Amino acid sequence: MPKINRRFFLKTSTAGLALVSAGRAAPGETLALGVIGTGGRAQSHLYAAHQYGAKIAAICDVYDVNARRSAKVIEGRQGKAPKLHTDYRKLLEDKSLDGVITATPHHWHARITVDALEAGKHIYTEKPASHVFAEGRKIVDAAKRAKRIVQHGTQMRSSEVTLAADKVLKSGMLGKIVQAKAWGVEPRGGFPQPVADSPVPNGLDWNTWLGPAPKRPYNRNRHRAWNNYRDYGNGEIGGDGIHDIDMMRWGLGAEEHPVKVTALGSRVHVKGEVEFPDNLTVTWLYADGRTAIYENRNFAAYKMHGYDNGNIFYGTKGYMVFSRRGYFQTYLGPKEEKGPGMEGGAGNEAHVANFLDCIKNGRQPRANAETTHLSCGLVHLGEIAYRTSRTVNFDPKTEQVKGDAAANTMLTKKYRAPFGF
Repeated sequence: MPKINRRFFLKTSTAGLALVSAGRAAPGETLALGVIGTGGRAQSHLYAAHQYGAKIAAICDVYDVNARRSAKVIEGRQGKAPKLHTDYRKLLEDKSLDGVITATPHHWHARITVDALEAGKHIYTEKPASHVFAEGRKIVDAAKRAKRIVQHGTQMRSSEVTLAADKVLKSGMLGKIVQAKAWGVEPRGGFPQPVADSPVPNGLDWNTWLGPAPKRPYNRNRHRAWNNYRDYGNGEIGGDGIHDIDMMRWGLGAEEHPVKVTALGSRVHVKGEVEFPDNLTVTWLYADGRTAIYENRNFAAYKMHGYDNGNIFYGTKGYMVFSRRGYFQTYLGPKEEKGPGMEGGAGNEAHVANFLDCIKNGRQPRANAETTHLSCGLVHLGEIAYRTSRTVNFDPKTEQVKGDAAANTMLTKKYRAPFGF
């Protein structure tokens, strides 16, 4: 039975750390970045970018409370305050910027990403990069035209755990990987109760916040809990599940779209205002017979295999339990003997370092535009199967649903002028 020794893991882990070190800018090579959307998730990116040698030269936020708070933090770290913008297009006009990071609500990701690429900027975009399926193709095409890179915020792609697990999967000790599963069993404590519309808070450009979404009065729930609503977010499967779905596709080695998708879900626990199910099971079938499965249970106060989020990669000789919490363990043969395993980091800072390193060296990052479209596409096709309650028969070449006009309309969405494509 093949063995992978401690030296293998040390070598693999060192490779991951070397990548992070490579992200540090040498004297005279400091990258200038802009940040669009400076709320909670952006703060970790601001820290990582600064840590690995980049300068945050400009920030943009439609809520000046966020912008000013972030500007103060940045000034404290690098000694100089960034330029402040409320219109991201003005930020993109700054020719001194090498790249941008965006961490807005989902419904803005694709529009900002395409505009950044067309402005000649490399971009790190939070997940999911696309709000609907068709936006993924627009991002891929824009990246090719602009000859700029896209890094998607599925950070586990840059973890030393993933690098080591990849070697195990490719070693053949598990045989051919023919099925992969992703799960999320994070309990959501509750969703906000409906509230009346109210005046727009001071300092918030609500019209721009809505952007491509339908125009409507300000509502605190929609502003603060936007991922509960299809106008702005993608629910559990796109908000958190995309991480495990991306790893599911990676472990399966599926580098194409599926040909058939089914989904079932319901609400058995959720109380409050939300437009998505609290439990969902999606199955994707690929042309060569491989299958992928996603399960989420927001009502579950327990874990699976010790982890609230994870994957299993089923091979013909054994299987691997993997979690983006920084863990994998293999089980070999009919007696399920333990094989190689590892614990480590979740790749957050290394992923930003990989983005910076690729800007400098002209390489494609680990979660590039094509990779992003394939993984986000699973989210969108799963959502379509759930909403239609039908099997989605998909043509990977045309990127259309076969014989289902209603499902095809869900591949895209209506955009409010002037925020559309």
